[in-house]
Amino acid sequence: MGSLDTLEYMKPFHGALHFKDHTGDVPEFSHSLLSLDPFNSQGDIFLLQWWERVFDCKFYRRGKIPKVEEKTCTGTENLQTLPAFIFQTSMTGDSYNVYNAIYALAHALHTMYESGARPAMMRLGKRISNVQSWKVLPYLRNVHFNNSAGDEVSLSENGLGSAGYDLLNWIFFPNQSFVPMKVGQIDHGPPPGQDFTVNSDAIVWATKKVPFARCSMKRCHAGERRSVPEGKQVCCYQCALCPDGTISNQTDATHCEPCPEDQYPCKDKNYCIAKKLHFLSYQDNLGYTLASLALSLSVISLAVLMIFHKHHDTPIVKANNRDLTYILLVSLLLCFLCSFLFIGQPGKFTCLLRQTAFAILFSLAVSSVLAKTVIVVLAFMATKPGNRTRKLLGKPLTNSIVFGCPLVQAVLCATWLINSPPFPNLDFHSLIGEIILECNEGSGLMFYAVLSYLGVLALISFTVAFLARKLPDSFNEAKFITFSMLVFCSVWITFLPTYLSIKGKSMVAVEIFSILASGAGLLACIFFPKCYIILLRPDLNCRENIMRQKNL
Repeated sequence: MGSLDTLEYMKPFHGALHFKDHTGDVPEFSHSLLSLDPFNSQGDIFLLQWWERVFDCKFYRRGKIPKVEEKTCTGTENLQTLPAFIFQTSMTGDSYNVYNAIYALAHALHTMYESGARPAMMRLGKRISNVQSWKVLPYLRNVHFNNSAGDEVSLSENGLGSAGYDLLNWIFFPNQSFVPMKVGQIDHGPPPGQDFTVNSDAIVWATKKVPFARCSMKRCHAGERRSVPEGKQVCCYQCALCPDGTISNQTDATHCEPCPEDQYPCKDKNYCIAKKLHFLSYQDNLGYTLASLALSLSVISLAVLMIFHKHHDTPIVKANNRDLTYILLVSLLLCFLCSFLFIGQPGKFTCLLRQTAFAILFSLAVSSVLAKTVIVVLAFMATKPGNRTRKLLGKPLTNSIVFGCPLVQAVLCATWLINSPPFPNLDFHSLIGEIILECNEGSGLMFYAVLSYLGVLALISFTVAFLARKLPDSFNEAKFITFSMLVFCSVWITFLPTYLSIKGKSMVAVEIFSILASGAGLLACIFFPKCYIILLRPDLNCRENIMRQKNL
């Protein structure tokens, strides 16, 4: 049978994989094979028979006339023209094992000779064939050397310790050649899990598709997958829609593939669509409304500050501690402005600043309210004969409350930023079809510690103002402060459960609304009644009216 006929039988094995004993590149081996001469075979009858078969010719003795239909072998045929699956110029795995075995035996005999344990016949120069194998075996078990191919060869009690295998991929090329390509190997040297390596990209697979049997003519379309009912044969499948988050873009798909994190399936679940970024922007109606509200409240706060500064010498402004009033108005103005840190695409700087700025500024505002209330209570107590609280009145007490309480909040915020600061984060899973771009608070414990401290300050201010609500009006504004702190506490008590139950831009909008609502409550309840008197009832803004209220 010629090489072409053999090739036809080999074609179905295109793309096949198989393991062979590992082989190495032994120097001069290819040259030795290519120099084979059938007329100088030194009695090797197998070489003549092999030569006739692979070259499809015949050797004839001298004087014998060849047949017409037969080709005569000349002995000069080129071995390099033979296909690789018939004649390999490199050493095969079997030959490589024989090669190593011969050298291993030679090393064992050499070791035995050097050790002085050689038999008497060897010492007398007799033939080595008389050496008994059981005497060589102990030396053979300890053989360890590198062969001429550079591979390590070692034997132990369990046999060849350096045995390995090559993974070959047979490829049929258009030029009618059928060549094995090495795509992996098994090596017993490395630890388990690293001893088997495969170059999957180098593997060429057969292109033929295996037909799939099915009980009915129904085919599963893109967006569906085959589902085999329990107890049924695999060919009797049904079609099921791909689960949420997965797609299939092939007919009769066995399973559905998940979309990447930044994509989501289309309605028919046959391809993925890029997700949109989700954050509270100025272009959104909600973001535009909140920004407009924050700007309006900021302008109103600035206007109130200007009114109080213009009428700073009037009795109603003096009676309510001008310095504390200015500090409270400025802190409220900054609180309204810090709302803009929550609108727009979150960045590293805005994430670091938004919560800490809000916490410190509101602590300053609530501390100012607390200081105003404490001063009112002490001022009333100081009017009683023999009371020594008059010594506590003055700037030292005011400053310690106004600046000491926010300082504690600032220390908490600094600890938060040093240990686990907030950072921009992408949430791929909370909303379908959108990626939430948000500020991760870093440490949830520190976030709630900051809110808790602010709540404690607000509760103390509300309690003191509530206890002082019945003091004479000529001395204080405790009623207005009580109502303003009631609004403040109600807003933030409502804020927490709402904040924890929503995601995305709605969560940010709730926090902005809480900031604006609580600040507006302080501004309206404390300052609007005074602005009414200053602007619309200046007749009430006089010393005589205040003294008359006092006598009442």
